[in-house]
Amino acid sequence: MTTTPTTPTAHPEQPSADAPRIGVRGEANIEAEPELARIAITVSARGTDRRSALDDLTRRNTTVLELVRAHAEAVDKTQTSALVITPELTKGRGERVRSYHGRVHLEVTLTDFTALGELISRLAELDLTRVDGPWWSLRPDSPAYRTARTQAVRDAVQRAREYAEALGGEVTALLELSDTGVESPAPYRARAFGPAAPGAAAGAGPTPAITLEPERQTVHAQVTAHFTMTRPDLRAR
Repeated sequence: MTTTPTTPTAHPEQPSADAPRIGVRGEANIEAEPELARIAITVSARGTDRRSALDDLTRRNTTVLELVRAHAEAVDKTQTSALVITPELTKGRGERVRSYHGRVHLEVTLTDFTALGELISRLAELDLTRVDGPWWSLRPDSPAYRTARTQAVRDAVQRAREYAEALGGEVTALLELSDTGVESPAPYRARAFGPAAPGAAAGAGPTPAITLEPERQTVHAQVTAHFTMTRPDLRAR
């Protein structure tokens, strides 16, 4: 019995080596409400000797932490980023220490922006306490990033189809899809609140919570994609 060799049949989705190719870039820009707000708190103290400066700094730092803990339900994260005790030398010859300066830097991230305004107002009442921020942002796993990536892919497919149709053909297969990255919005730097002068709040009534308008976040996603298409019909073009 004689058998005749048969030529392997190509997979219907496998593009031929000489198929025309289209390379496009897909982009998407979406806006989303911020999910996090971060503030930086600097607590300062000064004393004629190292121990008194450290004791004063410890007391003020404890007051700040207690105030932050009072808003625990709204706080996502609290961390101390630095503690500094610096001697101040007298002018002239010699190296006599005139006084000591202490600083503690804390960072607090919140998810409840109503509590944020109240916390900032309360912190601004404290002596020698400075508040910077807020800086608005999205969570690293925010659905906004997925939405932006999905829209960027759809944009790439739509562009490829439009180019193919303009040539009298149609898209047949995807060859490659590359993610060129998702860009998060640049941090927004707000003005500082404080530090308050010693005794400035003495005898004063409660400070009303400051009203803050969260800054909407713009997320940009971009992909590059390569497709194959049918043979273009250039005779009518």
